[in-house]
Amino acid sequence: MDRGSRDAFTRMGTLGIEEECFVVDEDGRPTSGTDDLVYEYDPPEILEGRLDHELFKFVIETQTPLIEDLDDARESLLDIRQALVDHAEAHGYRIAAAGLHPLAKWQELEHAEKPRYQAQLDRIQYPQHRNTTAGVHVHVGVDDADKAVWIANELRWYVPIMLALSANSPYWNGFDTGLQSARAKIFEALPNTGMPTYFEDFEDFDRFERLMLETDSINDRGELWYDVRPHTEHGTVELRTPDGQADPDVVMAFVEYAHALVEALAEEYEDGTSGHQHRRELLDENKWRAIRYGQDASFIDRDLEGTVDLGDLVDRECERLGIDGIKRVYERESGAARQRRLFEEDGPDALCESLFLQTE
Repeated sequence: MDRGSRDAFTRMGTLGIEEECFVVDEDGRPTSGTDDLVYEYDPPEILEGRLDHELFKFVIETQTPLIEDLDDARESLLDIRQALVDHAEAHGYRIAAAGLHPLAKWQELEHAEKPRYQAQLDRIQYPQHRNTTAGVHVHVGVDDADKAVWIANELRWYVPIMLALSANSPYWNGFDTGLQSARAKIFEALPNTGMPTYFEDFEDFDRFERLMLETDSINDRGELWYDVRPHTEHGTVELRTPDGQADPDVVMAFVEYAHALVEALAEEYEDGTSGHQHRRELLDENKWRAIRYGQDASFIDRDLEGTVDLGDLVDRECERLGIDGIKRVYERESGAARQRRLFEEDGPDALCESLFLQTE
């Protein structure tokens, strides 16, 4: 039984970045290229053990090595991206990134043959059959298991902020959904996704994880796909919120924000600060607002006494945490707005070209 341990939580502030991307042809259209890239050819050394496909053969995932210091994160991310782009181009493919590929039609695309994914397809059926989503996952190391659970509880309120800023998936099956992050809503159709509930401590979370495994509700620990979770193998808190992004500067803004949040919350935990036990329904409402409105969202404020616009929250967070990346993301055209503009003004070719993965 694949389970972690409280002993995994030993280091504070380390980082890991996982990116899910799309394997596309020269014109940026989805193609089933991951069998070649993962199984047929040896990847560059930096990708050894850090490259795999996801549920669909046109979705590929990379992982950075362990990052010891935030200052090294951008270089590590770019090194992995460059290696992936080079590997793909050497074998006739290109790499693109967004929360959903706007022209991907799941009925026409091949599922991976890996036993893990075949088992998921058999168990989950339709919601997993159509799951062409791609996101960014940020791991931040935490040096105590109970602290990690406390931090994960608190991070739930910040999930909608990050999702609204990252919203980059307006199109689904070629259709404009009217949403800013259709990926988030499509992914929520799977079991064990979305906003997690409150856990009292690590023992409480561990008991839940064990029960899910013992009752065959999940096949492995990794199938707890919540927006934020303690990762009991890596000893991290994992934020799984943002849509996929072509621009590394946007990814790095979320890495900076996630790292600052975890460090600040760790200090609050050590100071004995009382945590929040917000109702999941209110957190879900804020997440829905992020999905629907993206950068134009307003949220139920943390004190539950009114609403606050995303722009005001961004200003507040940047001042509180001493960061500026998410401010720059907020001030630029959103990913969803850019996709719509390009499609309407220049057509699908320009839209697909805009999604090619950037490496500098």
